[in-house]
Amino acid sequence: MTRLGCNQAEHFPVGRRELLKVGSMSLLGTGLSDVLRLEAEAVASPGQSFGTAKSVVFIYQSGGPSQHETFDPKPAAPEEYRGEYSTTQTKLPGVNFCEYLPKLAARADRFSIVRTMRQHFNSCHGGCNYLLHTGTTELPRGETNASIVRGQIGSHAWPSISSLVSYGKEDGYSSGLPNAIEIPRLKNMRYPGREGGLLGAQYDRVGIDLAPTCHAPDAGGSCPNCYSHDDPNLDPARAPGPGPNAWWDNSSCRDPSFHLPNPGQVDISSPVLSNRVSLRKQLDTLQRDLDLADKTGQVKKWDMYRQQALDFILASRRKGAANPFDLSQESEATRKLYGHEEWGQGFLVARRLIEAGVRMVQVTLRGWDTHQNAFRDLKNKALPSLDHCLSGFLDDLEQRGLLDETLIVMCGEMGRTPKVQPISPGGKNASGEIFTPGRDHWGHVFPCFYAGGGIQPGRVIGKTDDLGGYPDDVAYSTEDFAATIFHCLGIGPEREFHDPQGRPYRIYRGTPIRALL
Repeated sequence: MTRLGCNQAEHFPVGRRELLKVGSMSLLGTGLSDVLRLEAEAVASPGQSFGTAKSVVFIYQSGGPSQHETFDPKPAAPEEYRGEYSTTQTKLPGVNFCEYLPKLAARADRFSIVRTMRQHFNSCHGGCNYLLHTGTTELPRGETNASIVRGQIGSHAWPSISSLVSYGKEDGYSSGLPNAIEIPRLKNMRYPGREGGLLGAQYDRVGIDLAPTCHAPDAGGSCPNCYSHDDPNLDPARAPGPGPNAWWDNSSCRDPSFHLPNPGQVDISSPVLSNRVSLRKQLDTLQRDLDLADKTGQVKKWDMYRQQALDFILASRRKGAANPFDLSQESEATRKLYGHEEWGQGFLVARRLIEAGVRMVQVTLRGWDTHQNAFRDLKNKALPSLDHCLSGFLDDLEQRGLLDETLIVMCGEMGRTPKVQPISPGGKNASGEIFTPGRDHWGHVFPCFYAGGGIQPGRVIGKTDDLGGYPDDVAYSTEDFAATIFHCLGIGPEREFHDPQGRPYRIYRGTPIRALL
């Protein structure tokens, strides 16, 4: 009998002998994860070859960038659709990008764009975040867009892509750092889909705070021009505050410098990470009752937490060049190549982390939820910053011989409406400034950037309709997005994982985007 809501395609048949074998394992003998690593090696089909990536950098454009104002402009569309910007010719014949991405346009032969990624008609941040970050096309059974943002999905959630990468690339090698790390602001790391889910909390990614704290009460919009203030650099004499003609406390927007991480602020769902003595004492307490611990799995989970905590503390306290977070070790020429700003420094830390052996680094770029003031803010802040930082990142990886072994993927959780529209006509910010229009949420189509690690460069895949609202040919799902990442990392389609109860699931839910490979 098939359980209601259960997808048999995700499960492998398991015989009685295998079940007994799994059931006989204990914390005192061979670990289940060790057996799974040996049994679940990826086996390619005849003639199939995988990518060359050893690690992946996922650049997450939080909020959802507009396809029109990035990689799929529509200059022939009516004004209310094409927006205010012109286009720039790329290095690829007949392919144009937004006019404020000239450096990336000049490097278009070194990466590829899929223009027809699609969310399954989900246009809310919570649901789209879950679907993108888990590489799935359905919310967990019983969850809605409203409920999923409360962060209480728990163990029945599908594992995040980063969790599956961390699991799938376990090979006994330890970099002294967690396998999956997200940077640079903890405040932006609270969204559904980033946890270990069915894999268990020991595979949660680790979020590390490197940037100054953002004090805006609603840090959305095109940062630093978020919903709470307009541009802090226009009149620095104005005092911070919520009243008319005042700023919110946005000092962090004026100070892009990174700090070394504080182990006490690491975002991982384990207790008292900053106190190694306390962790050991609590683990010892659990181990006094092995029968109970064996039933609940707490010893294994706490041991993983303790190891991650101690590894991170030791790594973050390394001196000089051995500390991947210490950007003072980089030359001024390299710092300028990336840019002395939050995004550029995030990319530079990402490069240092993959050099240190981290399997997956996510750089979260807040500021793409451009409902209002979109055209002012994108051309002044987000687009020039991305153009400079990402171009410098590509150049540096290529010069260091790292591009072929590093997969770079960039997208947001959704696109934006083909028609320009204000979220609230006549609405004003905290300073009394009337918002100018932007674009609303749109899950029907959005672009995705791919480079390095087995990706064929210089390709533009998929075509949208004349207004940029829907795919005009093949569309690719978030499941295909995840499968492409796994493929490039050499994680094969027959690979499986097991939940804490020993039930098997396929890692792949979609199909790699073959036109990229």
